[in-house]
Order: sequence, then C-alpha cells, then structure tokens
Amino acid sequence: MKPFAQKANDPIEAEALRLLRSLMHVECSADRKWNIETCREIAPLTLEINQLKQEKNAVILTHSYVEPEVIYGVGDFKGDSYYLADKARQAKADVIVFAGVVFMAETAKILSPETLVVVPDRDSGCSLADSINGEDVRNMKALYPDAAVVCYINCTAEVKAESDVCVTSSNVYDIVAGLPERRILFVPDRLMADNIRKEMTKRGVDKEIISSDGTCLVHEEFSAEQIAEARRTFPGLKIVAHPECTSEVAGLSDFLGSTGEMMNYVKSTNAPYYLMLTECGLVGRLAIEDPEKNFIGGCRLCPYMKMNTLLKIRDALANPQPEQVITLNEELRQRAAHCIERMFELAT
Repeated sequence: MKPFAQKANDPIEAEALRLLRSLMHVECSADRKWNIETCREIAPLTLEINQLKQEKNAVILTHSYVEPEVIYGVGDFKGDSYYLADKARQAKADVIVFAGVVFMAETAKILSPETLVVVPDRDSGCSLADSINGEDVRNMKALYPDAAVVCYINCTAEVKAESDVCVTSSNVYDIVAGLPERRILFVPDRLMADNIRKEMTKRGVDKEIISSDGTCLVHEEFSAEQIAEARRTFPGLKIVAHPECTSEVAGLSDFLGSTGEMMNYVKSTNAPYYLMLTECGLVGRLAIEDPEKNFIGGCRLCPYMKMNTLLKIRDALANPQPEQVITLNEELRQRAAHCIERMFELAT
C-alpha cells in the first residue's frame, strides 16, 4: 500500500485507496478481486455520486444484496428491509435513492411521502412481490372475512394497502403470535408461511395460516441434499438460512433468521466454515466486515438486486427519468402506511 499512499493527495487516488480498504476482500467479477487498478476505475464515479448527494441533500439506502461497490462506495445506510424501512421513515433528505428492488422504494415513498424517491432501475422487481396484487388479496379476504391479513414486506404498495399489518423476517413470528385473530392470511410467501406454521406449533400458539403461492427465486432453490453434502465435506460447518427457504432446509439449519440476524449470528459465533443459504451479497458484506470467517460456496444471486449499478445510481441522482421516480396514489399510500406503521408499533 505504501507506493499508492504517496499519491493520496490526488482526490481520485485517495478515493481509490478508500474503496480498496473496503473492497479488497471480495471479488469484483467471477475471476478476480478488487485491487488498486479496479478501484481507480470506479473512483471518479463514486466521487461524483457522493458530490451529487451533498448538492441534492440525498441519501442512498442500500440493501445487503446489492453489489459491494454500491454499498461501500456510495451507500449511506446498509441493511435488511426492516432497517432500511426505518431509515426511510426517519430520513430528513430531499431525495432518497433506494438501491434494492422496487417494492422497497415504494415502502420508502409510503413512509416519506414528501421526499423524492427514485429507484436506479424500474425493472428491479421481486418474484415474491410480482406473485400477487391487490385484487388477489381482496379475493382472499372475501373467502376468509374473519382473518387478519398479514403481508410480508416483500410485496407491492397495493398489497400493503389491503393488509392489516406488514411484517419482516425479523419480526414475523412475534407479530403473528400476538395477533388476536386465530386465522391468518399470509401473503405472498408460501415457504415463509410453512415456517410460521412450524414456529407457532413450537410455541404452542393456535393459529391457522392460509397463504398465497409466491416464492423467492433465490431462497426456494436451496435443498436438504446441498446441506447434507456440505456437512460431509466441511466438518464443524454452520448452516445459516433465511425464513424464505423451505421448512425442510430451515429445520436442518443451525440458524434461521433475517438478513440482519444472519449477519449478527456469523459475527458473534466461531466456526471453521459457514454455508450461507441466502443471496450472495450478504456473503460479500461478511467477507468485508469479518474477513477472518470462511464461507463455502452455495449462495445464490438475485438478478433483480444486481440491476443496481453505480452508473444507474449516478443517472437517477443527476437526472431522474419518470420511470425511476416512485409515485403513489395518496389514498392507497395512506392505507399502506397504516399497515407498515402498525408493524413498527407491534415490533417494539
């Protein structure tokens, strides 16, 4: 590092060194890690984005699944859906750029209606959010009028507007267990619903969980066979999984929790190896923040999260196009806000 430090009075070189300190432990492509040359390539862009943030009083919220150069290069807050929703609610910015997927940007707009909320790529969808709409929820409610409608945060604003309370993977079990209604309509994640049923049984809580049929295209792919093979190959391995996985995978894991909880678990435990049954972005964050830990292969990439790039973020900040700007009908927004605010009330 000493040869490069001599040039640190050059803003681009100083930025490249800053980036390198964060990114050196992760790959920047399938066949190489970040080095000073690759950091120099992006340094002008991260400098420009960070300058634009100051000029426009903007904040960039970054989900743990997006690329590390976005998280550590320009992100102001990094975390899971609950954490970022809370940061959106508290934001004092004029502009929020949400580097994640569209439903997350919608959530930010629901909670900060006066703020300009933009998404780098409007096509950054979600297999869960795309699996159900407001009409589908209304049809389910007509079939089960006595049920409480609980929506996982991975859904659109119109689904939130039809729901009684929103949940995340970090608070779903406690909120569902505490609702007075016995019958629960849970949307849109069928696999998480299976894990809720198991947890309610484990707690001795009498709930009937009726779910829609959505699944996460990342988490549904993990299997019991993958876990068995990993345990044979890596003695002492810890399996860390997300509640969007199948109940079979969840039952075979050493730890099951939200993105943030998974990260905290790895940081607070000692094991020779970890298998992270989630999106690869979380492994990248852990490689940066806890580089002594050893991770074996097995994570999956979310194609939607990877649509967030530095170039798209720069363009969304500098000159947002109509399709990048999140707009919501005010009546719908207020109903969706009630659903989310009830989550914050019940989660405290």
